[in-house]
Amino acid sequence: MVRFSLGAVGNDSFYHTPPVTSRQPSPTLPVVREPAPDVVDFYDRHPINETQVLEAARARAAGLGPLRPEDLWQWDQDHYGGLPAVEALARRAAIGPGMAVLDVCAGLGGPARVLAYRFGARVTGVDLTHSRCAAGARLTALVRLGPLVRHVRGDAQALPFRARAFDAAVSQEGLLHVPDKAAVLAECARVLKPGARIAFTDWIARPRLEDNERRRLFDWMAAVSLQGVDGYRGLLARAGFEGIAAEDLSPEWIGILQERLRMYRSLREQTVARLGPARYDEYNQLYAFFVGLVEAGKLGGARFSAAAGRAPSGGPSAP
Repeated sequence: MVRFSLGAVGNDSFYHTPPVTSRQPSPTLPVVREPAPDVVDFYDRHPINETQVLEAARARAAGLGPLRPEDLWQWDQDHYGGLPAVEALARRAAIGPGMAVLDVCAGLGGPARVLAYRFGARVTGVDLTHSRCAAGARLTALVRLGPLVRHVRGDAQALPFRARAFDAAVSQEGLLHVPDKAAVLAECARVLKPGARIAFTDWIARPRLEDNERRRLFDWMAAVSLQGVDGYRGLLARAGFEGIAAEDLSPEWIGILQERLRMYRSLREQTVARLGPARYDEYNQLYAFFVGLVEAGKLGGARFSAAAGRAPSGGPSAP
Protein backbone atom coordinates (compact mmCIF):
# COMPACT_ATOMS: atom_id res chain seq x y z
CA MET A 1 0.00 0.00 0.00
CA VAL A 2 1.07 3.64 -0.24
CA ARG A 3 3.79 4.58 2.17
CA PHE A 4 2.35 7.92 3.26
CA SER A 5 -0.44 9.23 5.42
CA LEU A 6 -2.67 12.23 4.95
CA GLY A 7 -5.91 13.71 6.12
CA ALA A 8 -9.19 12.46 4.67
CA VAL A 9 -10.60 14.15 1.61
CA GLY A 10 -14.33 14.19 0.91
CA ASN A 11 -16.15 13.20 -2.27
CA ASP A 12 -16.80 16.77 -3.38
CA SER A 13 -13.09 17.57 -3.53
CA PHE A 14 -12.35 14.57 -5.71
CA TYR A 15 -15.43 15.01 -7.88
CA HIS A 16 -14.43 18.51 -8.98
CA THR A 17 -10.93 17.48 -10.06
CA PRO A 18 -10.17 16.63 -13.69
CA PRO A 19 -9.31 13.03 -14.58
CA VAL A 20 -5.69 12.42 -13.60
CA THR A 21 -3.32 9.54 -13.09
CA SER A 22 -1.47 8.87 -9.87
CA ARG A 23 1.65 10.35 -11.42
CA GLN A 24 0.05 13.78 -11.92
CA PRO A 25 -0.09 16.33 -9.09
CA SER A 26 -3.48 16.62 -7.44
CA PRO A 27 -5.01 20.07 -6.95
CA THR A 28 -6.96 18.83 -3.92
CA LEU A 29 -4.38 16.83 -1.99
CA PRO A 30 -1.34 17.97 -0.04
CA VAL A 31 2.04 17.14 -1.49
CA VAL A 32 2.93 13.63 -0.38
CA ARG A 33 5.65 11.14 -1.07
CA GLU A 34 4.55 9.07 -4.05
CA PRO A 35 4.12 5.30 -3.59
CA ALA A 36 6.27 2.66 -5.19
CA PRO A 37 5.40 2.60 -8.88
CA ASP A 38 4.40 -1.05 -9.32
CA VAL A 39 0.96 -0.96 -7.69
CA VAL A 40 0.20 2.54 -8.98
CA ASP A 41 1.07 1.63 -12.55
CA PHE A 42 -0.93 -1.59 -12.38
CA TYR A 43 -4.12 0.24 -11.44
CA ASP A 44 -3.50 3.31 -13.57
CA ARG A 45 -3.41 0.95 -16.56
CA HIS A 46 -6.06 -1.53 -15.37
CA PRO A 47 -8.65 -2.54 -18.00
CA ILE A 48 -11.49 -2.26 -15.47
CA ASN A 49 -11.68 1.51 -15.17
CA GLU A 50 -14.10 4.42 -14.97
CA THR A 51 -14.43 4.78 -18.75
CA GLN A 52 -15.17 1.10 -19.27
CA VAL A 53 -17.70 1.05 -16.42
CA LEU A 54 -19.58 4.09 -17.71
CA GLU A 55 -19.60 2.99 -21.35
CA ALA A 56 -21.00 -0.43 -20.43
CA ALA A 57 -23.54 0.92 -17.92
CA ARG A 58 -24.83 3.62 -20.27
CA ALA A 59 -25.11 1.17 -23.15
CA ARG A 60 -27.18 -1.17 -20.98
CA ALA A 61 -29.33 1.68 -19.62
CA ALA A 62 -29.95 2.88 -23.20
CA GLY A 63 -30.62 6.48 -22.19
CA LEU A 64 -33.54 5.63 -19.91
CA GLY A 65 -32.61 8.35 -17.42
CA PRO A 66 -29.85 9.05 -14.89
CA LEU A 67 -27.74 6.08 -13.88
CA ARG A 68 -28.70 4.38 -10.63
CA PRO A 69 -26.32 2.52 -8.27
CA GLU A 70 -27.55 -0.85 -9.52
CA ASP A 71 -26.77 0.16 -13.12
CA LEU A 72 -23.05 0.02 -12.22
CA TRP A 73 -23.03 -3.25 -10.32
CA GLN A 74 -22.40 -5.54 -13.27
CA TRP A 75 -19.33 -3.52 -14.22
CA ASP A 76 -17.77 -1.84 -11.16
CA GLN A 77 -17.18 -4.89 -8.94
CA ASP A 78 -13.42 -5.28 -9.49
CA HIS A 79 -13.14 -8.45 -7.42
CA TYR A 80 -14.15 -12.09 -7.62
CA GLY A 81 -17.72 -13.19 -7.03
CA GLY A 82 -19.64 -9.99 -7.80
CA LEU A 83 -22.53 -8.98 -5.56
CA PRO A 84 -22.78 -12.32 -3.71
CA ALA A 85 -19.16 -11.87 -2.58
CA VAL A 86 -19.91 -8.39 -1.22
CA GLU A 87 -23.01 -9.68 0.55
CA ALA A 88 -21.02 -12.55 2.07
CA LEU A 89 -18.52 -10.09 3.53
CA ALA A 90 -21.35 -7.90 4.80
CA ARG A 91 -22.87 -10.86 6.64
CA ARG A 92 -19.56 -11.90 8.17
CA ALA A 93 -18.81 -8.33 9.21
CA ALA A 94 -22.36 -7.97 10.58
CA ILE A 95 -22.93 -4.77 8.59
CA GLY A 96 -26.25 -3.00 9.04
CA PRO A 97 -27.96 0.37 8.60
CA GLY A 98 -26.14 3.43 9.91
CA MET A 99 -22.89 1.60 10.64
CA ALA A 100 -19.57 3.28 9.85
CA VAL A 101 -17.71 0.85 7.59
CA LEU A 102 -14.10 1.01 6.38
CA ASP A 103 -13.30 -0.49 2.96
CA VAL A 104 -9.54 -1.06 2.72
CA CYS A 105 -8.04 -0.98 -0.80
CA ALA A 106 -11.41 0.21 -2.07
CA GLY A 107 -10.42 0.94 -5.67
CA LEU A 108 -13.30 2.30 -7.75
CA GLY A 109 -15.64 1.87 -4.78
CA GLY A 110 -18.01 -0.70 -6.27
CA PRO A 111 -18.41 -2.73 -3.04
CA ALA A 112 -18.62 0.48 -0.98
CA ARG A 113 -21.59 1.65 -3.05
CA VAL A 114 -23.30 -1.72 -2.64
CA LEU A 115 -22.82 -1.64 1.14
CA ALA A 116 -24.26 1.89 1.26
CA TYR A 117 -27.20 1.31 -1.06
CA ARG A 118 -28.24 -2.19 -0.01
CA PHE A 119 -27.23 -2.21 3.65
CA GLY A 120 -27.59 1.47 4.57
CA ALA A 121 -24.00 1.73 5.81
CA ARG A 122 -21.84 4.88 5.80
CA VAL A 123 -18.72 3.72 3.99
CA THR A 124 -15.24 5.20 3.83
CA GLY A 125 -13.09 3.69 1.10
CA VAL A 126 -9.32 4.12 1.38
CA ASP A 127 -7.03 3.42 -1.56
CA LEU A 128 -3.46 4.09 -2.60
CA THR A 129 -3.95 5.56 -6.09
CA HIS A 130 -5.28 9.03 -6.77
CA SER A 131 -6.73 7.95 -10.12
CA ARG A 132 -8.79 5.17 -8.48
CA CYS A 133 -10.02 7.44 -5.68
CA ALA A 134 -10.93 10.24 -8.09
CA ALA A 135 -12.74 7.91 -10.49
CA GLY A 136 -14.55 6.18 -7.62
CA ALA A 137 -15.72 9.50 -6.22
CA ARG A 138 -17.04 10.59 -9.61
CA LEU A 139 -18.96 7.32 -9.99
CA THR A 140 -20.34 7.68 -6.46
CA ALA A 141 -21.49 11.25 -7.12
CA LEU A 142 -23.00 10.22 -10.47
CA VAL A 143 -25.35 7.74 -8.77
CA ARG A 144 -26.08 10.18 -5.92
CA LEU A 145 -24.48 8.21 -3.09
CA GLY A 146 -22.14 10.99 -1.98
CA PRO A 147 -23.81 11.37 1.44
CA LEU A 148 -23.09 7.72 2.25
CA VAL A 149 -19.77 6.96 0.52
CA ARG A 150 -16.53 8.89 0.58
CA HIS A 151 -13.18 8.12 -1.02
CA VAL A 152 -9.91 8.77 0.80
CA ARG A 153 -6.43 8.49 -0.65
CA GLY A 154 -4.28 7.09 2.12
CA ASP A 155 -1.95 4.45 3.47
CA ALA A 156 -3.55 1.27 4.78
CA GLN A 157 -0.41 0.72 6.86
CA ALA A 158 -1.00 4.02 8.70
CA LEU A 159 -4.71 4.77 8.44
CA PRO A 160 -5.56 8.48 8.81
CA PHE A 161 -8.45 7.86 11.22
CA ARG A 162 -8.89 8.06 14.96
CA ALA A 163 -9.02 4.95 17.12
CA ARG A 164 -12.39 3.17 17.42
CA ALA A 165 -13.89 5.14 14.54
CA PHE A 166 -15.52 2.24 12.64
CA ASP A 167 -18.16 -0.42 13.27
CA ALA A 168 -16.82 -2.84 10.63
CA ALA A 169 -14.03 -3.24 8.06
CA VAL A 170 -13.89 -5.09 4.77
CA SER A 171 -11.41 -5.65 1.93
CA GLN A 172 -11.52 -7.64 -1.30
CA GLU A 173 -8.38 -8.95 -2.98
CA GLY A 174 -6.41 -5.83 -2.17
CA LEU A 175 -4.04 -6.83 0.61
CA LEU A 176 -1.79 -8.77 -1.79
CA HIS A 177 -0.54 -5.33 -2.89
CA VAL A 178 0.39 -4.30 0.67
CA PRO A 179 3.98 -4.98 1.78
CA ASP A 180 3.36 -4.95 5.55
CA LYS A 181 0.17 -6.92 6.15
CA ALA A 182 0.81 -7.03 9.89
CA ALA A 183 0.70 -3.22 9.97
CA VAL A 184 -2.56 -3.11 7.97
CA LEU A 185 -4.32 -5.57 10.25
CA ALA A 186 -2.99 -3.82 13.36
CA GLU A 187 -4.32 -0.52 11.97
CA CYS A 188 -7.70 -2.10 11.27
CA ALA A 189 -7.81 -3.35 14.86
CA ARG A 190 -6.95 0.17 16.07
CA VAL A 191 -9.70 1.96 14.12
CA LEU A 192 -12.39 -0.64 14.86
CA LYS A 193 -14.56 -0.43 17.95
CA PRO A 194 -14.15 -3.27 20.46
CA GLY A 195 -16.05 -6.30 19.19
CA ALA A 196 -16.46 -4.83 15.70
CA ARG A 197 -15.85 -7.28 12.89
CA ILE A 198 -13.46 -7.47 9.96
CA ALA A 199 -14.06 -9.60 6.85
CA PHE A 200 -11.81 -9.77 3.82
CA THR A 201 -10.80 -11.93 0.89
CA ASP A 202 -7.36 -12.29 -0.64
CA TRP A 203 -5.17 -14.47 -2.80
CA ILE A 204 -3.41 -17.24 -0.91
CA ALA A 205 -0.03 -18.78 -1.70
CA ARG A 206 0.10 -22.58 -1.60
CA PRO A 207 3.32 -24.43 -0.69
CA ARG A 208 3.96 -25.41 -4.33
CA LEU A 209 4.07 -21.80 -5.58
CA GLU A 210 7.61 -21.34 -6.89
CA ASP A 211 9.87 -18.32 -6.48
CA ASN A 212 9.87 -17.54 -10.21
CA GLU A 213 6.06 -17.62 -10.20
CA ARG A 214 5.99 -15.22 -7.27
CA ARG A 215 8.29 -12.90 -9.23
CA ARG A 216 5.98 -13.01 -12.26
CA LEU A 217 2.99 -12.18 -10.04
CA PHE A 218 4.93 -9.24 -8.66
CA ASP A 219 6.01 -8.03 -12.10
CA TRP A 220 2.63 -8.44 -13.75
CA MET A 221 0.14 -7.52 -11.04
CA ALA A 222 2.12 -5.91 -8.23
CA ALA A 223 1.59 -8.81 -5.82
CA VAL A 224 4.22 -7.53 -3.42
CA SER A 225 3.60 -10.30 -0.89
CA LEU A 226 1.35 -13.33 -0.67
CA GLN A 227 0.31 -15.00 2.59
CA GLY A 228 -0.93 -18.48 3.30
CA VAL A 229 -4.04 -19.28 5.34
CA ASP A 230 -2.02 -20.01 8.50
CA GLY A 231 -0.01 -16.85 7.94
CA TYR A 232 -3.12 -14.70 7.87
CA ARG A 233 -4.51 -16.48 10.95
CA GLY A 234 -1.33 -15.63 12.81
CA LEU A 235 -1.31 -11.99 11.69
CA LEU A 236 -4.94 -11.52 12.73
CA ALA A 237 -4.27 -13.06 16.14
CA ARG A 238 -1.20 -10.89 16.72
CA ALA A 239 -3.26 -7.82 15.81
CA GLY A 240 -5.67 -8.71 18.61
CA PHE A 241 -8.52 -10.21 16.60
CA GLU A 242 -10.56 -13.03 18.10
CA GLY A 243 -12.82 -15.79 16.78
CA ILE A 244 -10.82 -16.03 13.55
CA ALA A 245 -12.48 -17.98 10.72
CA ALA A 246 -11.02 -18.88 7.32
CA GLU A 247 -12.90 -20.23 4.30
CA ASP A 248 -11.28 -21.70 1.17
CA LEU A 249 -12.70 -20.01 -1.94
CA SER A 250 -10.34 -21.63 -4.44
CA PRO A 251 -12.89 -23.96 -6.11
CA GLU A 252 -15.28 -21.05 -6.62
CA TRP A 253 -12.55 -18.74 -7.94
CA ILE A 254 -11.31 -21.29 -10.49
CA GLY A 255 -14.65 -21.11 -12.28
CA ILE A 256 -14.73 -17.31 -12.06
CA LEU A 257 -11.22 -17.01 -13.48
CA GLN A 258 -11.96 -19.37 -16.34
CA GLU A 259 -15.09 -17.41 -17.24
CA ARG A 260 -13.22 -14.09 -17.00
CA LEU A 261 -10.59 -15.38 -19.39
CA ARG A 262 -13.25 -16.50 -21.87
CA MET A 263 -15.05 -13.16 -21.58
CA TYR A 264 -11.83 -11.17 -21.98
CA ARG A 265 -10.90 -13.06 -25.13
CA SER A 266 -14.41 -12.61 -26.54
CA LEU A 267 -13.95 -8.82 -26.21
CA ARG A 268 -10.63 -8.75 -28.03
CA GLU A 269 -11.79 -6.36 -30.76
CA GLN A 270 -13.18 -3.80 -28.32
CA THR A 271 -10.15 -4.08 -26.00
CA VAL A 272 -7.64 -3.63 -28.81
CA ALA A 273 -9.57 -0.62 -30.10
CA ARG A 274 -9.48 0.98 -26.63
CA LEU A 275 -6.06 -0.08 -25.31
CA GLY A 276 -4.08 -1.37 -28.28
CA PRO A 277 -2.88 -4.89 -29.15
CA ALA A 278 0.12 -4.83 -26.80
CA ARG A 279 -2.07 -4.17 -23.74
CA TYR A 280 -4.56 -6.82 -24.84
CA ASP A 281 -1.79 -9.40 -25.21
CA GLU A 282 -0.30 -8.43 -21.83
CA TYR A 283 -3.55 -9.03 -19.95
CA ASN A 284 -4.34 -12.15 -21.96
CA GLN A 285 -1.02 -13.66 -20.84
CA LEU A 286 -1.63 -12.56 -17.25
CA TYR A 287 -5.09 -14.14 -17.12
CA ALA A 288 -3.86 -17.39 -18.67
CA PHE A 289 -0.93 -17.52 -16.23
CA PHE A 290 -3.25 -16.82 -13.30
CA VAL A 291 -5.75 -19.50 -14.31
CA GLY A 292 -2.94 -22.01 -14.68
CA LEU A 293 -1.63 -21.35 -11.15
CA VAL A 294 -5.05 -21.79 -9.59
CA GLU A 295 -5.84 -24.91 -11.61
CA ALA A 296 -2.49 -26.37 -10.54
CA GLY A 297 -3.24 -25.73 -6.85
CA LYS A 298 -0.33 -23.32 -6.44
CA LEU A 299 -2.51 -20.26 -5.82
CA GLY A 300 -5.90 -20.01 -4.16
CA GLY A 301 -8.35 -17.67 -2.54
CA ALA A 302 -9.70 -17.40 0.98
CA ARG A 303 -12.12 -15.35 3.04
CA PHE A 304 -11.26 -14.38 6.62
CA SER A 305 -13.41 -12.93 9.36
CA ALA A 306 -12.81 -12.04 13.00
CA ALA A 307 -13.80 -9.69 15.80
CA ALA A 308 -11.66 -6.90 17.19
CA GLY A 309 -10.52 -7.26 20.78
CA ARG A 310 -9.89 -4.33 23.11
CA ALA A 311 -8.67 -1.61 20.76
CA PRO A 312 -5.72 0.61 21.72
CA SER A 313 -6.20 4.34 21.93
CA GLY A 314 -4.33 7.09 20.14
CA GLY A 315 -3.18 7.18 16.51
CA PRO A 316 -3.79 9.74 13.77
CA SER A 317 -6.39 12.45 14.24
CA ALA A 318 -10.02 11.99 13.23
CA PRO A 319 -11.01 12.46 9.58
